[in-house]
Amino acid sequence: MCDKTLNACNLCPNFCKIDRNLGAGACRAKSEITIAKYGLHYYEEPLISGTKGSGTVFFCGCSLGCAFCQNYELSRATRGKKITASELADVFLKLEKMGAHNINLVTPTHYVTEIAKAFEIYRPSIPVVYNTHSYETLETLKIIDPYVDIYLPDLKFIDGKISQRYTGKSNYFEYAEQAIKFMMESKKTVIENGLLKSGVIVRHLILPLCSSDSIRVLDWFSKNQKNGAHLSIMAQFTPVVKQDKLKELNRKITPYEYEKVVSHASDLNLENAFLQELSSASEEYIPKWDF
Repeated sequence: MCDKTLNACNLCPNFCKIDRNLGAGACRAKSEITIAKYGLHYYEEPLISGTKGSGTVFFCGCSLGCAFCQNYELSRATRGKKITASELADVFLKLEKMGAHNINLVTPTHYVTEIAKAFEIYRPSIPVVYNTHSYETLETLKIIDPYVDIYLPDLKFIDGKISQRYTGKSNYFEYAEQAIKFMMESKKTVIENGLLKSGVIVRHLILPLCSSDSIRVLDWFSKNQKNGAHLSIMAQFTPVVKQDKLKELNRKITPYEYEKVVSHASDLNLENAFLQELSSASEEYIPKWDF
């Protein structure tokens, strides 16, 4: 069935206007939902994973396309299974029956219209998590916002030169900033029995040679934090793609880079912050794909 919304797709800031009913957009995805895996995931923040796991759906394709992506096979849409909105609704129900604490939509931006259709077919009784790189438009967020309880956005970069180097998009922060501010305004923090029922967790991944930009991210969060939003500082960067031109990405972050960022977080006395251990940088935490 042809989706008129995707005739000239503008769901993300690439504004590629490709007819995704006929071919792939900048996200490398056509109009049909494509997923690589769904199941219980235990490696999110404790407020998300809890004891039973987060009911995670990994979508294929990506509108940002980071060079260092640890889910490279997914983001480049080199694998996956095509499903309908009705079948996605069935996945939500299955995850709920498995005991998931929430429904966790990973990299969903380019499928927002189809995901909204799935929620119209079946609305889970557990919270819905929108897990995004934050290269978002407000117009697209407003489509999905009525179905979302928890936002889990990355704030990857502030420096436009760094985002240009690793994504080819110098305007990343321009869109990510307004998107995250929208999310924090939309969802107030509600925690019950150690689980997040509503709210925002802003994630930041420390990258090699980028600790100074990480400090800028922490400063931004400290100044803009709202409605009890949490910050998650991640040290899990693991090289999974051999880099010929971006050679700094062929290594993990150093203890010095890690401590520099952690020390600044301590100086800011940030409330509601998670800190990932340096030992988390391991391929064992990268999911194995089913489809």
